[in-house]
This record gives sequence, C-alpha cells and structure tokens, in this order.
Amino acid sequence: MKAIYARVSTEEQAIRGYSIGAQIDDCRKKANTDDVLIYTDEGWSGEILERPGLSQLRQDVEEGIIDEVYCYDPDRLARKLLNQLIIDDEFRKKGVKVVFVNGEYDKSPEGKMFFSFRGAISEFEKEKIKQRTRNGKLKKAKDGKIGNYGLYGYNHDRDKKTYTIHPEQSKIVKLIFDYFTNPDSPCQGMNSIAKYLTDHGIPTATGKKIWHRNVVRQILMNEAYTGRYALNKTNSEGDYVRMQLGLSRKQKTRPKEEWIYTEIPRIISDEQYIRAQELLEVARRRYSKKAQNDYLLSGLLRCSDCGNTMVGTKATWWGQKVLMYTDRKNSAGAKNPGCGNQIKIQEVEKFVWENVLSILNNPEKFGEYKKKKKSPTNLINLQKSLTDKINGLQKAKKRLIELVKISDDIDLTDIKNEIADIQQEEKALKIQLDKIKEQTKDKEETEADTQRLRESLNMFFAYKGESIPFEAKQKIIRTLVKQVYLTKDHSEVEIHLF
Repeated sequence: MKAIYARVSTEEQAIRGYSIGAQIDDCRKKANTDDVLIYTDEGWSGEILERPGLSQLRQDVEEGIIDEVYCYDPDRLARKLLNQLIIDDEFRKKGVKVVFVNGEYDKSPEGKMFFSFRGAISEFEKEKIKQRTRNGKLKKAKDGKIGNYGLYGYNHDRDKKTYTIHPEQSKIVKLIFDYFTNPDSPCQGMNSIAKYLTDHGIPTATGKKIWHRNVVRQILMNEAYTGRYALNKTNSEGDYVRMQLGLSRKQKTRPKEEWIYTEIPRIISDEQYIRAQELLEVARRRYSKKAQNDYLLSGLLRCSDCGNTMVGTKATWWGQKVLMYTDRKNSAGAKNPGCGNQIKIQEVEKFVWENVLSILNNPEKFGEYKKKKKSPTNLINLQKSLTDKINGLQKAKKRLIELVKISDDIDLTDIKNEIADIQQEEKALKIQLDKIKEQTKDKEETEADTQRLRESLNMFFAYKGESIPFEAKQKIIRTLVKQVYLTKDHSEVEIHLF
C-alpha cells in the first residue's frame, strides 16, 4: 500500500504559506494513484518526533501495511538531519521505499548532505553485514564445520557439519581414479571414463544421466578425496545476489596460505592422487601441442544443418587413412554431438579456394559477389532453432532462481552449478546466433572490404606464376572469408565474405 505523509507547522503556515493540501496533491501526482493512505500533522513542529500522524505511519510501516511512502521532502519528516536519517533508515529496513517529491531538494545543500549521509550509512551497514558473514564463515572453517557444498562421494551431516562416506558414490570416485591411473584399465582417459559412466546409467551428483569429461576432470583434481578438505578457498562475496539476478559468478581463488584444511574420511591414497595429477599434466601438454595436420578452413567451416563447427580429423575411408572435416563432437556429454556431416578436406577446400581465386582474378566483381550470396533457408531455420533454445534456457534459469527464493532447505551448490552450466550454454548459443544473424544480412561493399581485397590481392600477386604455399593460401582465405557453411548432403556450400 502507498502512503503520503504531510506536515506543516503553525509558523511555516503563517510565514511561508505551506499547505497540507498542496503537499498531498504533489505527492498524489508522484504516486500516480488515488489509492493511498494519508497521514498528516498540521501545526506540529519538525523538532518533535512524537507526532500523531508520524507515529501512526511508523506503526503501520512496522506492521507491514505500507510499501511506499511519499513525502514532499525530508524536512516534512523531521527538522534535524539525524532524525531524518533515523526515520528514513527505519522505513528502508522494513523494505519500504521512501520517495521525496520536491526535485529541487536534491540540488540544495541540505538535500546533498542528506543523500550523502544516507549513502554513507547504507555502505557502512553493508560492510558490517559482509564482515559479520565473513567472520562467521571463517569461524566455522577454523572449527572444521563444513557446509553442504555437494561434494560427490559424500553425504553431508547437517548436525555435525561434516561429510561422511556415501557408499555408492564413493565407489564411483574410486573407480574413476583407478581407471585413470591404471594403464591396463578398460577406459583410457577422461573422455572414455565419462562415456563409460554414461553408458552404464550411473547418475551424476545432480542426478543427470550424462557425464561430461570436465566433471570427471574436476573429481580427479579434487584433493578432498585424500581426506583433506580445503575451506576458505574462494572469495565469493556478492555471489549469491549475482546468482539470483541471473548473472555469472565471480568467485576468486584465495592465496593457498589462506586456505583452512579440515579432515574428512579418505576415499583414495595420496600416492594415487599425485599420480592422477601427473597424468593430467601430461594430457594437458599433449593437447596443447600444435596440430599434426594442416587444415585450410580451420575455424571457418560450419555445418548449416546443425550449426556445429566442422573440425579437421584423421579417419579411415574404405581402408585408407584420409583427412576429413566433421561436425561430430566426441567429448562425453557434448551439448550438440552433431548431425554426422563429414567431407574429405580436398573436396571442400578445393571448392572454396577456386571461388577465392575467382574473386582475386576478377576483383571488380567483388561487390557483386557479396550481394548475390543470399541466406539459405536452412540458415534461417537454424537461426529460429537457436533463438528457441536460448529462450528455453532463459526460462530454465528463471525457474532455478525462483526455486532458490521459495526454498530454504536447498543445496545452493547444485543450483549454482546448474545455473552456471545454463549460462555457459546460453553464451555459446548467443555467439553462434550473432554469427548467423551477421551472415543473413545483405552486405554492401565498404572501405574495410576494399582494404581486405587489396591485402589479399597483394599477397596473391606476390606469388604470381609460382605455387602459393599453404600458409599464404590460408592467410588470403582468412582475410576475405568470414564463414563457410556446408549442408549435410553437400549439395550447397555457402561462402560468406566479410
């Protein structure tokens, strides 16, 4: 319910001509409704806090009757700045919005002082709350009390604030470490382990049916399974509020010397954990090396049916080892595994290079080439499909945030992880959607286009009459071509220029 408070002293009425009615009219206009409760103190000095109208308003605010209070300016509430701030703070702590109608007051010296002090008080209280929360968490950490952070392999004892072994999940943790560290295991590598767990119907910590290789990796990297659980590991101030607003988390890892360790039941040995870290480092170095084969359209080729990027890979084709582009994503739990579009690299690379050569040999037709390339129907359909997926993810995120608001007994870690996964997928889809939207626009030739064409021509003519090396070809293509789309049946190859 909205409320209006108006006050005028006998002196103000006589000297300045202040009117209760005029104040109420101005407040009504600001509130934009006639459905208001009106509280007045006529003939009362602002020096006195115990006024009938103000006392009744404060009582109704305390009882939760009022949502918003409209007042001409803080002087109407009280004459002294300290009393103004006390009343304003009292209202705002009950969740009541206080609106001052007099716009000129904000610019006056009194108004500037009022809002300056109000802001300072708010910041002071916010810092006090943060400090109390921080001290509380730190004390719990030093006492070895652990919140329910959803550690896979364990049950959380709410009374003792610690973890106990989860009989079934702890076996899976042991299996993951055994398979990863044993060179003779039936599953070699994180991807293979994730696929094994998925194929055998083993649920994840959140009950999902699909395991991602990154989840397996997180388990392998977690020192807690050796019986040493690190508390005070991250700084997550403001994280809960950001999560409720649908924003990404901004946790920062604290320096290791600030971590506080507490003991929990051990699942694996120190030796096995150390061996797992060594193998993870070997895997990281192996996959960070340069690709053994060169692909002319690396990063440019995309399937126009499913939207996946098409990457170069070595495959067996009728008993022969050949290089292919494929839209398949073989990592366990991939969001979009692809539709099976694959093609020998020579076929599509030859087609694209011939089209680029056609432009370079006839540069005057560059603008015409850009204009005639219209968006194929499957790209338009893909754009709609991506938009629908993004809308679905946003609805799912909203439902999770609402769940946090209405439930007190809920594992926030699981919810945070769910929201983080949704946001990551949503971000990837939006990037993909933006690229497709860009491709579906009709482009006019610009100065930047002319510059790109000039650069490509310079590179091209530098090798006139000679064989153009792979690196130069790739650079020319990347200068002119923004994206290449290939249909699954290979009936259409769309080359989109910048």
